[in-house]
Amino acid sequence: MARPDAAPVTRVGRVAVLVAASVAVVVVAVVAFSVGRLSTLAESPPTDTSAEAGFARDMQVHHQQGVELAMIVRDASDDPDVRLLADDIATTQAQQSGQLYGWLRGWGLPQAGAEPSMTWMTRASADDAATHGVHDADAHAPGTPMPGLATPDQVAALRAATGVDAERRFLELMIAHHRGAIEMADAALARSSNDLVVPFANSILQSQEAEIALMEDLLAGRS
Repeated sequence: MARPDAAPVTRVGRVAVLVAASVAVVVVAVVAFSVGRLSTLAESPPTDTSAEAGFARDMQVHHQQGVELAMIVRDASDDPDVRLLADDIATTQAQQSGQLYGWLRGWGLPQAGAEPSMTWMTRASADDAATHGVHDADAHAPGTPMPGLATPDQVAALRAATGVDAERRFLELMIAHHRGAIEMADAALARSSNDLVVPFANSILQSQEAEIALMEDLLAGRS
């Protein structure tokens, strides 16, 4: 007969493995940043209206909200799975935000661009250019909310929640948040071959797809 606490231990172990994997992804991204910086010294840096600059600015904002949501639920929950996951998300996304800030500094660009957010995602990718289409333009008009970004009302509702209710709200919001980040990372990969952007965007795809699967599992246990 299985012990009553067998499932929680299994879940905690799974979260711990994911945290370790996330740390490894961050280390790889940092190494890629260093190597990429050296390899691009002789190249012209991205321009103020480039996809690289837009991605760096918008993903910083996106990650900053991810940190905020994670810190809220960490204080509202006593569940070890959720708290460990929240710590990992907050740490990873804060570190990545710092990298994005550093890119813009290194490129000699301001942290705030002259164009509205999401403008870079309305421009044609390499595939779009080949087919004379700009499929993202209708979905992401300049200045519209970034994909997966929680609204102020949703953030306020999370702040007011406690216990399982807070955990459920957080998981729902963060699953959508991660899917939005994946969409942005895919858009960056379709528009850039930069040696900093490509490994960074791929690290987002790896880590956040894995976290979505875990969060869906955690959410199913709270339905």
